[in-house]
Amino acid sequence: MQRRELLAAGFSALLGAPALATAPAGFAAGAPELAPLAGWDGQGREAGGLRIEGRLPPGLRGVYYRNGPGLMARAGRRYEHWFDGDGLLQAWHFEDGGVRHQARFVNTNKFRAEQEAGRFLLPTLGTAIKPELPIRGADSLNTANTSVMQLDGRLYALWEGGSAYELDGQNLQTRGPKAWAPDLQGMPFSAHPKLEPDGTLWNFGTMNGRLVVYQISPRGQLLRHAVLKLPVPAMVHDFVVSQRHLIFLLPPLSLDMQAVRAGQSMVQAMRWQAGEATRVLVIDKADFQRQRLLEMPATMMFHFGNAWDEGDEIHLDYVRSPPMTEFNVEAGQMMRGERPAESASTPAVLHLSLASGRLRQDSRDEAVEFPVVDPRVVAQRHRQVFYTHAADAGGRWGANALMRLDLDSGRRERFVFGADVVVEEHVLVPKPGSQREGEGWLVGMGYDLRRRLSFASVFDAQALSAGPLARVWLPYWVPYGFHGKFYAS
Repeated sequence: MQRRELLAAGFSALLGAPALATAPAGFAAGAPELAPLAGWDGQGREAGGLRIEGRLPPGLRGVYYRNGPGLMARAGRRYEHWFDGDGLLQAWHFEDGGVRHQARFVNTNKFRAEQEAGRFLLPTLGTAIKPELPIRGADSLNTANTSVMQLDGRLYALWEGGSAYELDGQNLQTRGPKAWAPDLQGMPFSAHPKLEPDGTLWNFGTMNGRLVVYQISPRGQLLRHAVLKLPVPAMVHDFVVSQRHLIFLLPPLSLDMQAVRAGQSMVQAMRWQAGEATRVLVIDKADFQRQRLLEMPATMMFHFGNAWDEGDEIHLDYVRSPPMTEFNVEAGQMMRGERPAESASTPAVLHLSLASGRLRQDSRDEAVEFPVVDPRVVAQRHRQVFYTHAADAGGRWGANALMRLDLDSGRRERFVFGADVVVEEHVLVPKPGSQREGEGWLVGMGYDLRRRLSFASVFDAQALSAGPLARVWLPYWVPYGFHGKFYAS
């Protein structure tokens, strides 16, 4: 099957701030931590001279980019799933004169058309909207709302279902979708690329039972790619890279295409096959045709930390999640402003023997998500993983703490903000001149329920329990995002 035919086949079944959106009747945030899910109305924001509580490290200079769903409602209709919102890209500029903030919506083809029309025109993952525009492929539905990357000085907003969208890194103006090669135009490029310390970037995309694998140079040139057949249909959000391998966990989650054709959203049509295995697909980086397929009990995951090879064994850490179908119910409740009975995701380490085909798993019980590692150890032996963490939050939704886990000793360190803060993903920024893993700062965002304001926080990554070195306050709140990256200057 040709790549453009693959695209067509994959979508043939889918016929207190001035920027605050007017929430329709479908949203009433009785739970204060859900208020940012009201979303903005499609207009960006800027603020300079931000108030700094504490003291920023003098070596922390650069831009922290962050992406997430920002627009949730139009013309009285509200999206039914958190993943549906149009991408809102933020830039936190840490400069000698202080910190300034920018936020703009990614001007995708979908966003632009719906802004002009003043209403939703196209279906999304979780909301069955009758299309009023032709669906010519993945990019007709691209929300560019999940993550961000900078490569060879170019900035991209990422969404796992379609193309990366290029933006101007200075003013966040949208330039347009990126094609890594003429015959890859419109092919999916996931929101979780892996950048090795030498600058080599690996990524993937899935569609219609196929897996696209990319290897890209530090200069942004496509070195190799392949379109491979998946052993089973699967939803793949993230993957992990070791010294010699690309590793994918394929959970037993199927899509009822008959239900989609009958008018259900893709979320409504997902089916969890609890009695089937999660497949572990291992691909040799030197030869994409050399593959191993292992099995483990049915397990759902969104995010990985890192992986490394040790002889014929592969070790990787990830976060075990509830089945996607359970999460989708919670996401729907959140989008109505209802506090969900949230089920916890927990840390796990998987050990694979390629010689014997055996798998062994170590698990913990802390409620965590959004694992990150030091960027200097990607695809190498690592010891430390950093998470958002829910710690005695009194039953409310979301994380309220950060946690550092030592994979070797099992020891953890954490800082708990308290029940009045929702903390989002934090990334590790190495200290200039440092060499040791984890020697750096954790930088990320949070939302203060009492003040109804968003902030950026900065921690010494090796002294989490001491609390933030600094918090930088916005004069407004921002919708909750997903992933970000810090690029030092």
